[in-house]
Amino acid sequence: MSGARDRLLGRAADTGYAAGWRAVRMLPEPAARALFDRAGDWATAREGTGVRRLRANLRVVTGGTLSEAELDDLTRAAMRSYARYWQEAFRLPTLGLDRIVAGTTVPGIEHLEEARAAGRGVILALPHSGNWDAAGVWFINWLGGPFMTVAERLRPESLYRRFLDYRESLGMRVVPLTGGPRPSSEVLRDWLADGGSACLLVDRNLGAGGVPVTFFGRRATMPGGAALLAAETGASLHPVVCRFTDRGWRLQVHPEVPVTAGDDPRTAVPTAMQAVADAFTESIAERPEDWHMLGRIWPDVPADDPRPARRQPA
Repeated sequence: MSGARDRLLGRAADTGYAAGWRAVRMLPEPAARALFDRAGDWATAREGTGVRRLRANLRVVTGGTLSEAELDDLTRAAMRSYARYWQEAFRLPTLGLDRIVAGTTVPGIEHLEEARAAGRGVILALPHSGNWDAAGVWFINWLGGPFMTVAERLRPESLYRRFLDYRESLGMRVVPLTGGPRPSSEVLRDWLADGGSACLLVDRNLGAGGVPVTFFGRRATMPGGAALLAAETGASLHPVVCRFTDRGWRLQVHPEVPVTAGDDPRTAVPTAMQAVADAFTESIAERPEDWHMLGRIWPDVPADDPRPARRQPA
């Protein structure tokens, strides 16, 4: 019975996403933005586990300096930012390449240009911040060709395929984190060794193990694959943090994190990932509302407890 129920819910989710993609693209942009702002406010007011975890994460990011009322406002702003990501994700194919390129600023682009001039592949290590799909469209245009990324396998399979087809329609090459014909690390290694480039989300460790880092002053783990791939292939590793602007998007490119192939990976990979965590800390702290982390990052930071009275948005 539970299997049939799961299949039914999966089909409903897939159908809902498909309907959302179609409907939101038909709306005028101001109407779509207002609709998703309200959805973000509604989700904040419901105080689900993800929202309460986001609030706890933002408390860490802001160093406990905000009052509870200020933290409420920041959480609501973060959920609106997350809703903007989904609104843009549904509408991204209709925005067009020219608008995305014109609306994107990339401070630090000289770091990428230096690596490409040397004939090296590039690995962008990103957190879940801003709109990484829009960043991907910009990156494809800058590269003059596709890059490779990894996607967590979703349930049901039809929903996973829908997201996969969507991202590949934007020009990305996507490999599944698990369940593919070859391990994703092998596929990425071959791609990068041939001079290709990759984008990897690394602020949350989804598998077993991970590399210990200090992130906003607390112990956390991040996947070490980006650093290991840089060491194995000679690609340059750059932390990049995406954020929203009033008119578009901003991609902050940090200098290359050095990873030498001859170094012992047992020390080189943790050292490199700590440098990535430090770069994330710097950029996320500048605009924490655009960090859409509704999952657990720090083992000693649980989700906030539900509160019976929450200030409603004005």
